[in-house]
Parts: sequence; structure tokens; C-alpha cells
Amino acid sequence: MKNKFTFSSSHIILLSFLVVVLIGSVLLSLPISSASGKAVSYVDALFTATTSTCVTGLVTVPTFSTWSFFGQVVILVLIQIGGLGVITIVSSFMILLNKKMSINDRMLIQDAFNLNSLSGITKFIKRILVGTFIIEGIGALLYMFVFVPEYGLKGVWFSVFNSISAFCNAGIDVIGNNSLCNYATNPIINFTTCFLIIFGGIGFIVWWDVIRVIKTRSSTNIKISKHLTLHSKIAIFFTLFLIIFGALLIFVFEYNNPATIAELSLFDKLQVSIFQSVTTRTAGFASVPQENLTNATTMLCLILMFIGGSPVGTAGGVKTVTVFVLLVSTFATIKNKNQATAFKRTISASSIRKSIAITVTFLLIMFSSVILISASTDISLTDALYESVSATATVGLSRNVTSSLNIFSKIVIIFTMYLGRVGPISLAIALSGKGKLENIITNPVEDIVIG
Repeated sequence: MKNKFTFSSSHIILLSFLVVVLIGSVLLSLPISSASGKAVSYVDALFTATTSTCVTGLVTVPTFSTWSFFGQVVILVLIQIGGLGVITIVSSFMILLNKKMSINDRMLIQDAFNLNSLSGITKFIKRILVGTFIIEGIGALLYMFVFVPEYGLKGVWFSVFNSISAFCNAGIDVIGNNSLCNYATNPIINFTTCFLIIFGGIGFIVWWDVIRVIKTRSSTNIKISKHLTLHSKIAIFFTLFLIIFGALLIFVFEYNNPATIAELSLFDKLQVSIFQSVTTRTAGFASVPQENLTNATTMLCLILMFIGGSPVGTAGGVKTVTVFVLLVSTFATIKNKNQATAFKRTISASSIRKSIAITVTFLLIMFSSVILISASTDISLTDALYESVSATATVGLSRNVTSSLNIFSKIVIIFTMYLGRVGPISLAIALSGKGKLENIITNPVEDIVIG
């Protein structure tokens, strides 16, 4: 009976996000959270709490005009909690109070960050907090060069809000109703936002791996990439590839599009293209209206949103490492190789199986969302697909249809954002219960026809 009611770490992760969302929704449904002094409908409050905690960025009501300062503070706190993870926040308080973490606490953190080892957990949490606040502080200071001269003291709040939202890959802002479209050609805003998105989305363990290599390199061997772990190499290489390749394709596809970048200078076209390539990988800020993109760019953005950022970071999606492993495994199979290799290292079979499980679960959530939204609204299939992929990958970009969704579709998106944030693999483990030891006696093996 005792084991029957024991929660696994995956259950705790799922429930912790749910509790934060519900608390946030109650706070946002209070009159004090509304700019008008009248309580916002609970569905919109729940939607906003979910999109904030799940660092998605889709909104049914304008953030800058709907919520009071108190409401905006609640949203920002939810973004910070969602970006770092509820488990990280709780662990941080335990560290501050000098409370020793039990083995169960450490295992919970290990599962929350998908780590391979229990060693150095406390140090890892401290590094995350310090690194996060340093980068968010730098981002806020850079934003102030633009927002303070334009908005005065209010610009300080805008800078802090935008910095935390960008680092956590939330994509929510309190400046206006068209995201960052008014700053599409501002280099400071573009550079700062891209810098925060990339650092938040690359993954915390990549930070420390790069710092470790820099500290330990010798004068005779200064090549950093040679000593990075395989995970860091894949995350950095694939991230750079997606940003550069994505920006080039967007530049080509949108070059003559008068609704986006056709009238801009060459430098500004490159700015917008790079920004779009970066933000689609789960950040959610927009410098051009997404509904004005060409069909080719829209399809490319769907792919970039699907991939998302890297593991153990603030980004969503199936993750860069997951897709890279699937691609390497696919090409190895095509070439009739027994092992999938990358950077002169063999990728384990368990990593390949996990990548397949994450991707399939992600696709099931995404297509279920598309079908339900398409069945309950009259929006186009492209808009429904964009909305669902954005919600599942916790991106936040929309073709300007979120606010027009009916109550049922809003609830579908709420569930989609939640499932996308807690992670398809965490959900699968939680719903399947505790893992059981494999039977010693296995079933007979038989080949089947594939393809």
C-alpha cells in the first residue's frame, strides 16, 4: 500500500508545474492583477499562467494593457520559475537555508535536468542561479540603452522584463501589442534578444563544459572544441548550423516579400532574417508579423520550432541533440552501419531509443492538438498547425489567431503547452508508472518487414 501511493520523480515534476500554474491562475484572476480593476476571465488567467510557467509566449489578451503592474510581476515570476524549473527554485531555497539535500532530492534534480550523475548536484544548482542572474543582468543593462531614453523609468521595468523573458525563451513582453516589430531594425534590441535566447537555449551543462575546457587548456593545446564532451559538441555545432542555415533560407524566401523585408536595406534584411531564425527555436518574440511570411518561410519556421533548443536549458522543442541523434542514426542505417557515430564517438543505443520516444511523443501531442483545434474552429490548417507546433514546442509565435480562439481551443492549447513544457519523455515515464525490471526470460526474436 505504501508503494502504491509513492510518487516518482517524474510525477513530482509534472505536479509541481501544475501547482505553480494553478496558483498563478488564481493570482491573475484577482481584480488587483487587472489593469482595469475588473477581474479577467478565469480561462484567460489560466491561459496566461500556463503560457508564463511553460515559457511559451502565446497570449489570448495583450500583456501590456490587460495586466496591472502586480499582474505583470506575477507573470514575470512565473516565467522565471518556469524557465529555471520548479525543482531548481525549491532546491535553491534549500541551499540558501543550508538544508542538506537527501538522496531522493538529488535524484529528483537529476531527473528534472536529465543528468547522468548525482555527483555535484548542489554545485550545479548554484552555478545555474549565478549564471542566470549574471546573463539576465547583462541583458537588462543592454536593453536600457534603448528603453530608458524612450520610456524613462518605465524603461527599466521593460528592460528587466524583456531580459528575463528572452533568457527563459518565453517571448512575452510588456511594451506593446506587436511584440518587437517596432524594433525590427534596431541592432541593440536584435543582438541582445538573440544573445539571451541562445544562451538560455543552449543548455546549462554546455556553459560549464566550455568554461571547464577554457580553464584547463594548456598553451600547447588551445583548441577548445577538441576537449568538449560529445553532448556539447553536438549542441553547439547543430545550434550554429540551424541559426546560419535558417537565416540564409529566410533571407532568400523573404527577400522580395513587401509584407516583411523587401523594403529594408541589405543590413536590415540580414538582421531580421537572423532574428527570425533564432526566435523560432522556442523564444517567441516577433520582429515581423508571422502571418505575413511566405509559405516557404512558414514551413521552415515550423521545422525550426519543432527542433527547438538544447537539453538542460530554458528552451523547448524536441531539442537539437535529439534531432541530431535521429539524423545520424538514420544515415548510419542507410549506409548499413551497425553503429551511429558523431565526432569520432559512438552514440549509445539507449540515446537513440530515447530520441525516438521523445520525437514520437512530441508528434502525438502536436497532431492531437492540430486535429482538435481544426475540428473546433474555422481557422486555416496552416494557422492551426503553426499554433499547435508553437504550443507544443513552447515557442509562442502565432499567426495572430490566439486571441480569436474559442474556449475549447484555448483549453486545448493550455494542455498542449503544459505537456510540451514538462517534456514528452517525462510525461511518458510518469504515465507508465515506475519502471519494472525486465524479465530474465525474453520472448523469441522475429524479423518483420519495414518500409
